[in-house]
Amino acid sequence: MKPLVSIITACYNASNFLEATIKSVKNQTISDWEWIIVDDSSTDASIELIKKYAVKDERIKLIELEENQGAAIARNKGIKLATGTYMTFIDADDSWMPNFLAVNMTRIEQSEGFLCASYFLYDEQLTKKIGELNVPKKATYNDILKTNTVGSMTAFINIEKLGKEYMPEIQYRQDMGLWIKYLKKVPHVEGIQESLAIYRIRENSHSRSKLNLLKHQWIFYREVAQLNLIESLYFFSIWVFYGLRKYYF
Repeated sequence: MKPLVSIITACYNASNFLEATIKSVKNQTISDWEWIIVDDSSTDASIELIKKYAVKDERIKLIELEENQGAAIARNKGIKLATGTYMTFIDADDSWMPNFLAVNMTRIEQSEGFLCASYFLYDEQLTKKIGELNVPKKATYNDILKTNTVGSMTAFINIEKLGKEYMPEIQYRQDMGLWIKYLKKVPHVEGIQESLAIYRIRENSHSRSKLNLLKHQWIFYREVAQLNLIESLYFFSIWVFYGLRKYYF
């Protein structure tokens, strides 16, 4: 019998954080799920840690890549293998509140089939709450281009209704590329106001580099969204003014 929810995780050298992520999934009040963890050729103890839990829980499925291929390819392998009615993602260093799946299950059938939720922002050691990202109740295709409010660890998609879509195989912004594919199918993503996840802000993360963010946001508009120069300048200027704020507090 197929699971109700397919959870997808791309993992690369996350052994310092992975146990908290695993516990947050296993502590969900909804238990009808499969968890496809795609390890992107980690060189730390990530694989051993995943195997420790997988051998005791058949819902956890480890896929090992022989060489590092990047988060987009790893996630797409998970999407391809997903067998659930619904699909969701969690990064190997993030966590869910115990009711994450339950709240989404309550809301999904009354929506267009695409949900996201607000989430907390914590420091790397989860010792200090830095802030909270409150999502709008609805966000359209253009809204996401202006400022991506869909956290990858809160997206919840009815793939039985909307079908499977795949992330563009780029180094950054691959999740945003997936969201706009679904927002070409439905008028909006519905935002759950309750914060249902924790995003861990890692100091060495590429997303903390302002110049890096600017560069790859521009590339996204031109090459992934395939906007013309005027459209790209329009959305880029709005993103710099509003969207960039969520990365710097």
